[in-house]
Amino acid sequence: MAAKRWTARIRDYTGSLSLQVKLALSFVLIIFIPMLLFAWYAWSDAADRAMKELTKKNENILDIERTNIQNNIEVMEWTGQLALSNREMNDYLELQEDMDTAWLIEFKNRTFASFQYFLFNNPRIANIRLFTSNPYVREFWPVVLKESRIKDKLWYDKVVAQQGMVWWEIGENRELLSGTSDGAAGEVSQVSLLRQYTYPGGEHGGILEVSMDVRNFFMNTYGSVQDPTSQLIAVSRDGAVYTDGSAELFGEATPASLIGRASLPQSEAKQVSRFELGRSSYMAISSYLPRLDIHLVNLVKLDDTLADIQRTRNLFLVVIIGLMALLSLLSFFMHSLILKRLRVLQDSMKKVRSGDFHVDVPVAGSDEVGELGHHYRQLLRKINELIAQQVNRQAAGKEAELRSLKNQIDSHFLYNTLENLKMLAEIEGQYTISDALTSLGGMMRYSLQWTRGHVRLRDEVQHIQNYIAIMNVRYDGKLELRLDIAPECLEQEVLKMSLQPIVENAVKHGMDDLDSDSGKLTVTVSAFVRLDDCVIEVTDNGCGIPGEQLRLLNGMLRMEEADYRERRSRTEARRGEGSGIGLRNVDHRLVMSYGQEYGLRVESVEGSFTKVVMTLPHLILTGGEPR
Repeated sequence: MAAKRWTARIRDYTGSLSLQVKLALSFVLIIFIPMLLFAWYAWSDAADRAMKELTKKNENILDIERTNIQNNIEVMEWTGQLALSNREMNDYLELQEDMDTAWLIEFKNRTFASFQYFLFNNPRIANIRLFTSNPYVREFWPVVLKESRIKDKLWYDKVVAQQGMVWWEIGENRELLSGTSDGAAGEVSQVSLLRQYTYPGGEHGGILEVSMDVRNFFMNTYGSVQDPTSQLIAVSRDGAVYTDGSAELFGEATPASLIGRASLPQSEAKQVSRFELGRSSYMAISSYLPRLDIHLVNLVKLDDTLADIQRTRNLFLVVIIGLMALLSLLSFFMHSLILKRLRVLQDSMKKVRSGDFHVDVPVAGSDEVGELGHHYRQLLRKINELIAQQVNRQAAGKEAELRSLKNQIDSHFLYNTLENLKMLAEIEGQYTISDALTSLGGMMRYSLQWTRGHVRLRDEVQHIQNYIAIMNVRYDGKLELRLDIAPECLEQEVLKMSLQPIVENAVKHGMDDLDSDSGKLTVTVSAFVRLDDCVIEVTDNGCGIPGEQLRLLNGMLRMEEADYRERRSRTEARRGEGSGIGLRNVDHRLVMSYGQEYGLRVESVEGSFTKVVMTLPHLILTGGEPR
């Protein structure tokens, strides 16, 4: 109900607007709404492209850092493999007795010095250490150390449990070398490759460590590859964050607080997430490195990008609004010029409404408005002609009334003449003629006294009985009318003269095909109520209609007029086929009076019967047709 009220209000409001305003509004709806939609789509597309380009750019930076990390991993693994494959160093680590000082000095100057130089030729390698459990091996700083120095480390048991597989650890150098002879100073974070090595018999020999400073290992994370709005961050398995803390990106929030809002995947596939912290928006492009068990995150601050997108959107809006205002003014001005002549027509119509039918319509031209002015002038001319004709009709009104009275006198004369003939036939004993004249008089009164188009079913049935009585004179009593009408249908409203064409059609075609020696043609009229409808059936026991002809007959009942005429011209050329014009006229009257769902339907079985079914709404007509 509320929706209907609002619809009515909108309709009333738009109806009160002038045509010029309506045209301007339609122009806005037709032109500017699609323009706004296109601008919104173009702006959204530009914003999406900007975000995709930003994402792609920072994904490339992340891929470069992954490649750099992979190269460093290979360098450290290759260095560790060299350290464990040196035969002289392996012989020293496998000593089974204490060596004297001279031997140790010679070993250090000859073997260990070259070994150390060879391993440390890569400047990115921070430390290479062999922690040994052999009691006969002496320490040579900073490469060969006792394993007892690291047994209290948290990662020691994990490295041993790897049984020769590489274990990666990220931590502070000071924690790793606590308890060394020189008390290592500084807290430089390092990435360490840790691996257990064994003696030839498989016995535990010690731990290999290859370390690299995190600034060298995560080169781009601490470098200047990125722009000020993005920064690479490495997150270790224990949640420690490694990045350039002095980067401009961390001016409003710490790296740890930002990483806490990012989504960190557990697969190597890159994952993009967005979040807000404070008044700033961020995008995190994350990737997992399973070999190091770390997450590499490229954190991007979106404030500048979003500001650019906002400026682009505002520019779109300003341009669209400006264009809308300019075109609206132009549209309003042009519409006023177009509608000027319509206002002239409007003024002339007001004069006509006041009674002046001799106004001049100064509207010319070959466009729609000019054509409208031309037809309006023709309309005024026609109105003046009709006024003159009406005056003539009023003058001739009395004459028409006299002619009508004369027609009534003529019909009464005809009725009286039939009554006189009927009495004469009765006097002469011609009772068949007398009954026929009675039926003919009833039919004449019913058809000539047409005071209204609807009658009771009982009146229409009486008219059919009179018709059958007259036709029995022609066919020597071979017609039989049977009635099977429910009592509640006797007062049913029917169209006057709607059953007589159906019965006449049944008699015509039934008697033409009836064998003169075979008996009578029986026409049965039945009526009953079905739900809210009254169904009237007219059935004859004639020869029936072939199936194809029956289908064509039913189709012709509601066929378009042009198609019906073409079909009728073909069927009339064939002998024995009816045109169905009587049934078609009755069906059209029923449709016009009651609606498309009511009307006629023909049923037939060849060699058995033909039935015409009339469906009407069940309506009771009080009174009836006057007799």
